[in-house]
Order: sequence, then structure tokens, then C-alpha cells
Amino acid sequence: MKENPIRSLPGIPVLLVQIAVMGACAWGLAAGGGAAPLLAIVIALLTLFSLIGHYMVEPNQAAVLSLFGKYVGTVKEAGLRWNNPFLTKKKVSLRVRNFESGRLKVNELEGSPIEIAAVIVWRVVDSAEAVFNVDDYASFVHIQSEAALRAMATSYPYDQHEDGQISLRSHPVEISERLKEQLDERLTAAGVDVVDARISHLAYAPEIAHAMLQRQQANAVIAARTRIVSGAVGMVEMALAELQKSGVVTLDEERKAAMVSNLLVVLCGDRGTQPIVNTGSLY
Repeated sequence: MKENPIRSLPGIPVLLVQIAVMGACAWGLAAGGGAAPLLAIVIALLTLFSLIGHYMVEPNQAAVLSLFGKYVGTVKEAGLRWNNPFLTKKKVSLRVRNFESGRLKVNELEGSPIEIAAVIVWRVVDSAEAVFNVDDYASFVHIQSEAALRAMATSYPYDQHEDGQISLRSHPVEISERLKEQLDERLTAAGVDVVDARISHLAYAPEIAHAMLQRQQANAVIAARTRIVSGAVGMVEMALAELQKSGVVTLDEERKAAMVSNLLVVLCGDRGTQPIVNTGSLY
């Protein structure tokens, strides 16, 4: 089922003609004589029946026309329009709409329960598919959006644990694109186009939130310590190389080890160190 544009007559000129016909019929009834009154009554009744063919189309709205259950076409011209009175008219909004899904509780890729919600921006692009392919396209969009969000959330971990790994929290752009792709696959049959889809809420479930927070803090401490140690080793290597290059002092292996130990303590310590100055001999 694809949308088929159909022509319609402008409603105001048709309405003026109908008013003129009704006036002529009234004049015929008043004049009387012969078969004129009967003919005037028949024409007046037909004209009154033709008034049913008028309908209003607002901007960014479509009227889906069907005749005895058969799809005829779609009218998108805004204003007062007129078509066959026997046609059934169903209005479909083509405006951009959005909604926020409820907070869903799902298990992410690694099995941890999380809460997730998304904002979906969508609009109808094919009025015929929206009306005839699904029973209620608005309800269809809401239900399929939650289903797509659940499927997407179970395909990725909450946090990034490896370099290059896509996670829900660290890659919002990639996750939004993936969610939009899944929504497009599910909603195309209903004549709906997804304009945008973004995560609006993401958090661990309350029962594991505290434990996961401690895990995140531990990972952050390990990462910070790794960087500090790496920088400290580089600084120690540079210090030994500069001393050896300048020839200020010559250290044996034992003294080098002591110097490395002291520098690492100073550079890697959580608190400021209190150095002890040796005022005697080197040994």
C-alpha cells in the first residue's frame, strides 16, 4: 500500500455553485406550475447531499479517501476541499511529533540491570501506509519504539571496558544512530520516518547502583594510578640520563636503585613528601 495523490476541487467555488443551485430551486418552487416544483425538489435534495463532499484539510495534514473500503487517494492541499460525497475521509497529521518513552528496566550486554529511556522524534511520510497497514499508527510507534530500545540496550555494555568498544554511556552518538536504524526498520511499514532518537535517561538499576558506583570509582583510581606510574618512570629515566650525560655525579648501581626508589616515592605518593637532606658524605 503506497500513497496515491488525488485531485480535489476547491471547496469555496463549489459551495458558491451549490448555494446558487439551491436559490434556483427555491425560485422554481415559488414559481410553481407543471413539473418544475418536482424537479426543483429533486435537484435541491441532490445538492444538499453533495454538501457532504466538503471537508477541511489543515496545513501539514492529509485526507485519506476511500470508496466502500477501497483506497482511492490522498489529498494534501490545505483549505476547504470537495470530493465525491460517497468517499470516506480520514485525516492524518503529517506534523513532526515526539515523545519520551517510559524508563525501561533491561539487562545490558554483560547482564547488569539498567534503567534506560529515549526521546523519539517522528512523523508520518506515507498516509496510506499509516492508515491501512497498521491498526493504530500512533500506538504502533510507541510500542515498537520501546521494543527497539530494549533490543538496542541488550546489545551494548553500560560502560566501556576495552579500547574501541562501544558502550551506552561513552558513545551517545553511535548509540543514537543504532537506535534510529532499528526504529526505521520497525516503523517503515507504518509509513513513519524517525527524525531523531536519543537516550534521555541512563542509569544502573537502584539495587546495584551503589556497587556499580564503587566499581567505577575503582576503575578510575586504577586508571589514574597507571598514568601516574607511567609518568613517574619516564621522569626517573630522564633524570638518570641527564645526570649521566652531564657527568655531575657518578652513581653505582646501588645508589641508582636508591635514587629511583626515592623519586618514585615522591612522584607517586598521594601526599606531599618530607625530604631528609643528607649533609654528610655521599656514603
